Amino acid sequence: MKNKSIGISGLAAYVPPYRVWLEDWCTWTDSQWAKIQEVVGRSFRMRGRDQSVYTMAATAVLRLITQYDIDPTRIKFLGLGTESSTDNSAGAIIVKGMVDQALLAQGKPAIARSCEVPEFKQACLGGVYGMKAAIRHLAFDGSGGQAIVVCADIAEYARGSTGEPTQGAGAVAMLLEENPKLAVVDLVHSGSSSDYRVMDFRKPMSRFCGQDRSQSHQVQDFPVFNGKYSTTCYIESTLQALNDMYEKRDVVASDYLRSLKNIFMHRPYRRMPETGLAVSYLAALAEGGEADRAELASYCLEAGVDTNAAIREVIAEPVIANIASPDRLNREMYPLITAVSKIFRAAPSYQTEIRDKLSLGSGTMLDLGNLYTAALPAWLAAGFEQALKEDRDITGEEFLTLGYGSGDAAEVIPFYVADQWREATAAMGFEDSLKFAVDINFEQYKALHDGGRIQDLSYLPHNEFVIDKVGSEDERHFQDVGIEYYRYVS
Repeated sequence: MKNKSIGISGLAAYVPPYRVWLEDWCTWTDSQWAKIQEVVGRSFRMRGRDQSVYTMAATAVLRLITQYDIDPTRIKFLGLGTESSTDNSAGAIIVKGMVDQALLAQGKPAIARSCEVPEFKQACLGGVYGMKAAIRHLAFDGSGGQAIVVCADIAEYARGSTGEPTQGAGAVAMLLEENPKLAVVDLVHSGSSSDYRVMDFRKPMSRFCGQDRSQSHQVQDFPVFNGKYSTTCYIESTLQALNDMYEKRDVVASDYLRSLKNIFMHRPYRRMPETGLAVSYLAALAEGGEADRAELASYCLEAGVDTNAAIREVIAEPVIANIASPDRLNREMYPLITAVSKIFRAAPSYQTEIRDKLSLGSGTMLDLGNLYTAALPAWLAAGFEQALKEDRDITGEEFLTLGYGSGDAAEVIPFYVADQWREATAAMGFEDSLKFAVDINFEQYKALHDGGRIQDLSYLPHNEFVIDKVGSEDERHFQDVGIEYYRYVS
């Protein structure tokens, strides 16, 4: 694999049309719009009653094949990264089946019969794991072929919960091959981290028991989560994955982070990447040279924090699972560096070292909400399109990406922008996939969220897959109870 240049040649997306403006949501829920806008974003999308993670994934894959004029017979790997699957037996093969049916109806060949169809699950990191597996496939027994990895998810939270404004739904499909046209993915110099965190963010199957699907095809998928604890897990995992990468590349962390122009991180909501990168930068200063520690000391002094104590805290490896109990979940594992980061946020270097590096494509992401596995590739797509629109010269530039999955695992992977990125980006159509939207009111939101029938909402599916019906037979001679049947609406 070291001798092969393998990476991404194309991206295509699908998001459902139903849009909730967060300013409206704040009015409905008596929430503070200024805070929600700053911390979360502007709007999010919701899946429709006849949509599932499989319909969205299949629509994104079909768009990818069409937009990049892919020969389906060359596709030998189709991976699905998701944490919203509703079938514990099949996954990517469902997506392949839908796409094959649509391709044949269009007079095109189906995806190769010899195509592998794995599904990857590790919370929001499933898509990144799928991408890594596809690259390894292309480097060895799949050499000369093409691979598609589709990241698709439905982020939904109970009404009244702290996660409610961070909902979202959508899918992003990636084309991977040798000599990529968009970006080379450097797995050799990537960094990894994983650790079991008990109750960070979970989806036990008991939540599905007894759900009534008579009013809607939807299966509600509200997670079990603990917000402050999840933030702690995200920060610690980010630090550990970065440290693994620093060691592999033998780089000085502070110098390396300063050298980067663009960074893309898992984005459950607007503020989280800033928080993760800010703590990572302060940790790099803690282990840097004299000038780095002097910069850190200036923030510590203003925060009233002992510099040496802050350094010990941020370079330690706390056992996060030790606070995974009801009486300890709100304990702050990084109290000193958290206080220092608040001071750092007001410093001029925060703009240049944090916000500027996270800015490419971030404007578009304000209107996507949380896409779980699709959040990182969506941000990459938005970044490439902004660079093309602004005629930026990013050829050969390193993009640092960080994928994260609650539970807890993280992957830090360098991307290098390919020579043909402009042509590949021109075919992407990412912003175009967001243009059509149906804005919903409070009553429609409640009905759509709670799995009821929606009143006065006129939307006819177009060029996308939908759930045609859900099986209900449970007889000895024939069973299809709960199985979804799909059709493509052209």
